[in-house]
Amino acid sequence: MIPEKIEKYIVKYVSKSATSKDLDKLIKWIENPNNKLLFKDYLKDHYAIMFSINDPDAKEVTRKVLDEIRTEKNRMRRNRFVKGFKYAAVAVLFIAVGYFMQLDGDKPQMDTLKPEKKITLQLEDGTVKIIDENQTTEILGANGQVMGLQTGKQLSYDNSVSVDKLVYNTLTVPFGKRFNLVLSDGTNVHLNAGTSLKYPVKFINGLDRKVFINGEAYFDVVKDKKHPFIVNADELDIRVLGTQFNISSYPEDKHINTVLVEGSVSIFDTQENDGNEPQVLKPEQLGSWSKTNKQITVSKTDIEQHVAWREGRLILDEVPFNDILKKLERQYDVTFSNAYTALESREFTARFDIEDIHQVMRSLSEAATFTYTINNKQILINH
Repeated sequence: MIPEKIEKYIVKYVSKSATSKDLDKLIKWIENPNNKLLFKDYLKDHYAIMFSINDPDAKEVTRKVLDEIRTEKNRMRRNRFVKGFKYAAVAVLFIAVGYFMQLDGDKPQMDTLKPEKKITLQLEDGTVKIIDENQTTEILGANGQVMGLQTGKQLSYDNSVSVDKLVYNTLTVPFGKRFNLVLSDGTNVHLNAGTSLKYPVKFINGLDRKVFINGEAYFDVVKDKKHPFIVNADELDIRVLGTQFNISSYPEDKHINTVLVEGSVSIFDTQENDGNEPQVLKPEQLGSWSKTNKQITVSKTDIEQHVAWREGRLILDEVPFNDILKKLERQYDVTFSNAYTALESREFTARFDIEDIHQVMRSLSEAATFTYTINNKQILINH
């Protein structure tokens, strides 16, 4: 049986939170001949993708994993100035994907999946404009003055425009896409797939800087002590002065999650009238508000698994299968039908970097031993 301390090193490596010292200890433990079999069995039990129907040589897979851990340790030593979640690592699942791609060149026949939905901008008067990510377009106000400029995948608003009342725009990003928004105060907002954000084209002096989100976004808020920045998500308000944080508030999810990267935020339940104090987060903490019991819980978390989506990556740490499907639907703009109900409550740990939906489905099917078919954007999972 693997010691609990060693198991933590393995999990930290997979979730990309291991330090150089952690990797040193993990390598030393694996290199002991008595531990190689334990390590192989652990991989088989927790990362079944490595030992699926093709049954590759366990020694070869173990060697590849060990080589990758050494490579990551050396990379970290060369990049000591890189802090927090910004360093790169290769997860066990990613290695396995590449390994299976080499073992078997045959792929299921699948239609090419291409996102067709467009990013839209709704103006104050209800007019909806299509955002073309390949063009540069001026955003005009009701009186014809230029309020902002859209260049490629970023929309920036001008703080010098003259506005005497709050005028709202709503930016909507469909499944399969991401977009960047710079508000009039300079606050930078990264919008994830399936997200809608309502915001003033210019913040008004003397009023709070308040925006409304449905979906997920990463906020890098410009500090302004006189004008607190407030993000409203359903029945929740997140209040800040200047900080970086991620909020996930999709309608289909059971929780609204706020992860603080740096600075400080306060979380308020907007429906509470009994004098409850707000929850204040510290960096590397997750504030999770339950839509069922209306309670906020705070816990320590690994930042990167919550913000990796900004680079198109998915980091999953013991995530239920149904939740994985939701994330894949958003990221790849597909729809799942799961006929294998026994999978719903099973949890998986995995990492996907640059894989397309074909590679992702191939990996998941080998890990969980299911079959699937893809018809256009519809994916059916069978036993």
